[in-house]
This record gives sequence, C-alpha cells and structure tokens, in this order.
Amino acid sequence: MVFRSKIDTFFINFMLIVVFIIAVGSFFPLFIEEVRNELAAFLILTTIFLIVISFLLWTSFSVKYIFYQDYLYIKGGPFRSRIPYEHITKVLPTTAIFTGHRILSSRDAIEIFNNTTFMGSIKVSPRDKSKFISELKKRCPNI
Repeated sequence: MVFRSKIDTFFINFMLIVVFIIAVGSFFPLFIEEVRNELAAFLILTTIFLIVISFLLWTSFSVKYIFYQDYLYIKGGPFRSRIPYEHITKVLPTTAIFTGHRILSSRDAIEIFNNTTFMGSIKVSPRDKSKFISELKKRCPNI
C-alpha cells in the first residue's frame, strides 16, 4: 500500500521563500560589473540554479510511504529509510517539523519511533493519517 505525503500551504510558502533566496544567491554575481557581460557566467549560474532547485523540489514533492510485507519504506527524492515493523516502538503526532530526521511536506505530521533510523525516530506526513496509522497497526500490533 502506498501513501503520498500531504502538502500544506505553509510548506509551499516556505519552499517559495527558499527558492527566492537561492535565486538571489545564485544570480547576485551578475550584478557585479565585471561579470555582468559574461555569457559563460550567466550560463553557469543558471545551470547551478536549475540543478539546486530541481533537487530541492524533487526531494520535497516526491515523498512516498510504502508498506511492504516486512518493512515500511519511506522515500523522498534520493533519501530513503527502510524500517522493519518489529523495530517500531510507538507513533505520536507532532508539529515539530524542523528538528530531527524527517521526510515530509506538511506540519500535520506523525513521528515514528524505532531503533533503526539515524536519530531513533522519523517524522512523516501522510495525506490520510488515520488510514496510515491503522495500516501501521495491522502490520505492527505492538505499537
């Protein structure tokens, strides 16, 4: 069973601000007189900007949570976590999305505590939280 990540307006606004900051940082050298007329500099800066933004959007908006037979697979861009069901200890709601290990795109999140991931827990934000939690309970009745 596959669950997509919920995307809220706070996250979209946050991403727009980040893209704006990266754009300003990327194209700022074009305002320097010596660099302004250089086509090569413009092409290099544009390429760097597009690569960084593509990576950022890929990791942010391609988040999926997949239930396999023996483990929960969490995927966001190149970042992946595989959590065996027997290693999950508890699940709690959370709004602290800027701390810890997280693969999400919404403030309406849950934290899955386990002894497999980097920091002992991972924060996720499935679109249908209640259905996600009920599926997790089916596969991991000890939580």
